[in-house]
Amino acid sequence: MVDIEQPKKKAAGVPAVLSSFKFGFREMGPARTGKVFRKMNQDLGFDCPSCAWPDPDSLRKHSAEFCENGAKAVAWEATRKRVPRAFFAEHSIDDLGRISEFELGKLGRITEPMLLRAGATHYEPVGWDEAFHVVARHLKALVDPDDAVFYTSGRTSNEAAFLYQTFVRAYGTNNLPDCSNMCHESSGTALTRVIGSGKGAVTLDMLEEAELIVVVGQNPGTNAPRMLTHLEIAKKNGGDIVSVNPLPEPGLMNFKNPQRPSGWVGKGTALADQHLQIRIGGDQALFLAVGHLLLAAEAAAPGTVVDKDFVDQHTSGYELYAKHNSELDWPAVEQATGLTRAEIEEFTQRFIKSKATVICWAMGLTQHREAVATITEIVNVLLLQGNIGKPGAGPCPVRGHSNVQGDRSMGIWERMPEAFLDRLDHEFSFTSPREHGVDAAETVHRLRAGAVRVFFAMGGNFASATPDTEVVAEGLRRCDLTVHVSTKLNRSHTVVGREALILPTLGRTDHDHTAAGAQAVTVEDSQGAVHLSRGNLMPPGPELKSEVGIVCGIAELVVPEIGQIPWKDFADDYSLIRQRIGRVCDGYEDFEQRLQAKGGFLLAHAARDRREFKTSDARAQFSANDLSWLPTEPGRLLLQTMRSHDQFNTTIYGLEDRYRGVHGTREVVFVNPDDLAELGLKDGQRVDIVSEFRGVERRAAGFRLVSYPTARGCVAAYYPETNVLMSADDLAKGSNTPVAKGLTVRLEPAS
Repeated sequence: MVDIEQPKKKAAGVPAVLSSFKFGFREMGPARTGKVFRKMNQDLGFDCPSCAWPDPDSLRKHSAEFCENGAKAVAWEATRKRVPRAFFAEHSIDDLGRISEFELGKLGRITEPMLLRAGATHYEPVGWDEAFHVVARHLKALVDPDDAVFYTSGRTSNEAAFLYQTFVRAYGTNNLPDCSNMCHESSGTALTRVIGSGKGAVTLDMLEEAELIVVVGQNPGTNAPRMLTHLEIAKKNGGDIVSVNPLPEPGLMNFKNPQRPSGWVGKGTALADQHLQIRIGGDQALFLAVGHLLLAAEAAAPGTVVDKDFVDQHTSGYELYAKHNSELDWPAVEQATGLTRAEIEEFTQRFIKSKATVICWAMGLTQHREAVATITEIVNVLLLQGNIGKPGAGPCPVRGHSNVQGDRSMGIWERMPEAFLDRLDHEFSFTSPREHGVDAAETVHRLRAGAVRVFFAMGGNFASATPDTEVVAEGLRRCDLTVHVSTKLNRSHTVVGREALILPTLGRTDHDHTAAGAQAVTVEDSQGAVHLSRGNLMPPGPELKSEVGIVCGIAELVVPEIGQIPWKDFADDYSLIRQRIGRVCDGYEDFEQRLQAKGGFLLAHAARDRREFKTSDARAQFSANDLSWLPTEPGRLLLQTMRSHDQFNTTIYGLEDRYRGVHGTREVVFVNPDDLAELGLKDGQRVDIVSEFRGVERRAAGFRLVSYPTARGCVAAYYPETNVLMSADDLAKGSNTPVAKGLTVRLEPAS
């Protein structure tokens, strides 16, 4: 039953605990729930398969070091439900296509390889040997290896990712798109250019020491709930917190920490000292204005605002930036941001007061057309006050999927630098291709052109995660073969090539045992800490293989004579993989030995650790960006896609968004009540959302209007349901990330 109520003003607390255990009991039963939750994010346990938020050190780690969404992610994977072969015999591909994403995920774990043969209507079970030979047959038949695309999700372990990219390059292509292309590619592009590393330059300790934390374009209460604990510590240490978001999110209003008694019976902790309800697409203008005001304050009182010693010793481009930003069109800034000058001046005073500032962001920034420029503008503000490479300060992109950052470190990128490829070639005695491969957006373009013959996905749900949903589906159906390495069913398994394979794999919670004994994998979190992950549950079926085992089994058939790569040995003993990683991947030297430290180890970061910047001129670089924003015509609004609280990426755990007051549905669009009145629409009315891009309209039909206190002129709706509104040609400048924030839309009454 659909029910819409007032949004909450507090996050976590008892409701989050009850929701976690209720979901766990439903999927796993009480005993299994207790066993699993006790080991999640613990030393000698397994890493949460959900977000990449780091764990505290072993001395400060809580016995319940998990959040509500992490608990749901684990229960979803560790469910006792199974998808038997009889299910596939009873349901054709067309039948599967009519089952919702939510219902597909509820069916349970896949326990044996499934093959859709050419011309068949149903998947059927096959043995691993036949499954591997099907993949090998198709790949070997390609005249050009670039006709195959190898996608990776951020759940893949370091060991599997390293072998996967080694196999793909031994096969002869750099076509290695990954989920980072669609989320934080803008962060990596911007940060690499201006500070010399695409990774954040903040640790948990640094975050807790900050005097000012700005959380912009991020909803940690839903997307990284464990972050709230560390924001609470920073707050208790005297730090200020500012949230910048078109929607007011309860996690940044008040946090009831379930790990503390006060979180159960007390009032909780008010986190945000200021909330800037910014207009979608106005973030670049905001930080341009902050920089302008900081420069003006420095001019009025020299030596009191700008850290001139840092600027002179460690940066370049300051004079150009200062000149470019000396004049500011304040009416344009107010239009772009939807904020008053007084609000921006109050915000800037917090920077002036602070001696150590951290700015955090997520996909609310990275999925805009001007995402790269926006992030460089954030770095400009940090550089002005020397807020990098010192305690309590720095840029902090908060990444999503659990090992998306580690996958990139392992070589999952279509444009890995020459030095990495040279080391890979030397290690395995073959020659990697040097021509750049395709990213996720370019993969969609190739699918649209019918130029992909084999699509192989190591996890993820490409068909749902990408823009132009129907275009992607049609392109996948034109492939000769589609392959998905998965734990559970999702939409991509129903959008199949002429032949299709589902290869079931072990999850993060499953015990992994090979001929050499029990194995563990590793992950790299959002702040560059690396640690082991060991599953403790019996696998859901005897036929399951690990991702490592699947990659090695295929590689032995496809590239058996390329280089000197001991695929069989790697499949048995993951420590042998880590030895090779240590010789190829930056920062992973002596990998196996360093893992012996309790809790793992922190990767080096030159900018964070030594104020060394591996840029083109060995300095942190100021950027001069022109003001850019998103004007709209009357009757048009700006749409942002977002997650519900009962969701992780395209995985839907339930039809609830408790904090926003939505129950029993996902087909809603949140609209400011004044905009509803102006448009002649009413709360509860059904509308079609129609996007407009370069003269082409796209439609998402039958969404319920929800009157909600979002910024004027801005609306929000859940993905992947609204990915149909995104264009594969609408991309962030510089990073090629599909634009999911700032879509121009109109709302039409549903027929």
